Amino acid sequence: MLHAFLISLAILALLSIVFEEVTHLNKAKTTLFFGCIAWITLFIAADTPSAEKLVEHNLNENLLEIATLWLFLMSTMTFVAYLNAKGMIQILVQKLFPQRVSVRMLMIQVALFSLILSAICDNVTATLVSLGLLTTFELNKRMRRRMAVLIIFAVNSGGVALITGDVTTLMIFLSGHLKISELLILFLPAAISVMLLAVLFSRGAKGEVSTTPVQRQVQTVDLIIAGIFFTTIIMTMVMNIFFSIPPVLTFLTGLSVMFLVGHWFRSNKEELRTLEYIRQVEFDTLLFFLGILLLVGMLKEIGTLDLLTSVYTSYNPNVSNFFAGAGSALLDNVPLTAALLKANPALTTPEWLGLTYAVGVGGSLLVVGSAAGIIAMSKVKELTFVSYLKYVPMLTISYAFGYAITLLLAHQIYG
Repeated sequence: MLHAFLISLAILALLSIVFEEVTHLNKAKTTLFFGCIAWITLFIAADTPSAEKLVEHNLNENLLEIATLWLFLMSTMTFVAYLNAKGMIQILVQKLFPQRVSVRMLMIQVALFSLILSAICDNVTATLVSLGLLTTFELNKRMRRRMAVLIIFAVNSGGVALITGDVTTLMIFLSGHLKISELLILFLPAAISVMLLAVLFSRGAKGEVSTTPVQRQVQTVDLIIAGIFFTTIIMTMVMNIFFSIPPVLTFLTGLSVMFLVGHWFRSNKEELRTLEYIRQVEFDTLLFFLGILLLVGMLKEIGTLDLLTSVYTSYNPNVSNFFAGAGSALLDNVPLTAALLKANPALTTPEWLGLTYAVGVGGSLLVVGSAAGIIAMSKVKELTFVSYLKYVPMLTISYAFGYAITLLLAHQIYG
């Protein structure tokens, strides 16, 4: 009865996201409410002091994971908010993209830009920068929504080939199942599947779009802070590989350096403005993450994720991997991957590569299935849970095609 009630809370949270446009209730508020109620219920249901201690311990672990994610997101979002406000993103786009371009060519360029960017930095940053790119072009609502969906898929795809791009790839690498050289081959199927989706989306796309030239005077301090941002991204990868330093610590260090630079180069009034960029972060997005992760933590607590693991081991690994990736569109791929790694299935190198691709890209099948989707939904008002569903068939085709190429390529190389 208890488990049925808790699972029903998770279902209600999902429904509140689906029907947000009908109820006019912010999804961040509803998911946070159901997530908190779920854990309160677990405490009330604990009938012994030892059971209460166990729930408290698991909640603290869950909150630690959430706090780490929050701080990491806050750090990256603050950098991006600053660079966007200073017009640095628009200047970068103007350097890379022509002022006038056909819609079809823009789709391919946006897809490649998001794919490559997400391979060298985290998905959150790649999504925010890529969405910022869209704001520089005069797109209609339908095309802006389609571009946003393409960015979500491209960002999730690009992240699978490098440990800096996707946390699940990093988890599988750290578990010792794959080497960096083996992971790199995933970039080819990822790129092919993204190009396939771009071609599918570009059907019927006509005309040209233009971007308005931005006349911005870039100050020295802005260039320094941009340099700090990209140095922080590189150091995050280096420090984690060689010294196992958590990415959140490196990014918080970079953020602190940004504030110190703001103090040295600006007057007191301008320094306060620099600190204000932290308030431009979309806290609705962060609250939504909080609610979702509380609910996922609850599902892990009651053993629902363990049940998924037992189902996974019952079928052929290649089939299970494909559906595990699709399942990550409903459940966060991090605890799902953690549960699978804990089960330690006996997989070959091609099967581990298939799992890495699947859990990295499969979350794209639903807008709530990845950090990129959640951020895009909060930034692009035309993109909702329901409007995203119309693109699921094309997303599934591209995901399945990329997965098939991954297996084919992996078996050719590693037998």
